[in-house]
Amino acid sequence: MPTIPIFQIDAFTDHLFSGNPAAVCPLTEWLPDGVMQAIAAENNLSETAFFVPDGDGYAIRWFTPGAEIDLAGHPTLATAHLLFSRLDPSRDRIRFNTRKSGDLLVARDGDAIVMDFPARPARECEPDSAVVKGLGTSPLYLLASDHSYMAVLADEEHVRSLDPDFTALRKAEKPSVIVTARGETCDFVSRFFAPALGVSEDPVTGSAHCTLTPYWAGRLGKSELSARQVSARGGELFCVLHGDRVVIKGRCVFYMEGSISL
Repeated sequence: MPTIPIFQIDAFTDHLFSGNPAAVCPLTEWLPDGVMQAIAAENNLSETAFFVPDGDGYAIRWFTPGAEIDLAGHPTLATAHLLFSRLDPSRDRIRFNTRKSGDLLVARDGDAIVMDFPARPARECEPDSAVVKGLGTSPLYLLASDHSYMAVLADEEHVRSLDPDFTALRKAEKPSVIVTARGETCDFVSRFFAPALGVSEDPVTGSAHCTLTPYWAGRLGKSELSARQVSARGGELFCVLHGDRVVIKGRCVFYMEGSISL
């Protein structure tokens, strides 16, 4: 019976049982799409990353329990951690080729990892009644990128206290909603909801910071920002805006490894 290795890694944290758990599956060649989607659904984590060797780097793909997605931060961070720590430890930099988001460059930075991602700025948009109903509040501002809504609230406590109606959010025009406000001990906080993709709330969402970072850099007048995602598990990110790129730094911790029998 063929087997493939699987690792579970807590990303955007320096201690277990916090941050965002990602499943990572190293492959020698791609499995059929349906098999990778089934593995992601079986894992029932917000994302499972699969990667294969690709020239001098690796090609990477990400699946939620419900769909393949174009960009994902925490499973990319987890994959880089696995490569730097165990599978390709001689490297200090790695290039990940993606299907729709271009090349993603990652590098060691002491005990942390730095990722170079495309910015995904948001623009003010017309109200979406499903977002207002789903969040149970009217945001100060509602913006939209090509991939997500972003709702700006009055303060951190408002973000923390939200109790969304996921059935209502599933009816929103865009599949995910970022909620954000100024932070009390960091530059900004956020939460991320994507019930349409099979993820009610994602604990820590690197790709959301490709939208959050340009917004808060403009609001706060600085390019280097500290961020915290205030989900139940929580996670810490350090972000820098470089033109049309966002640099995101975080740490990871190994939790579990095993094999999948196919």
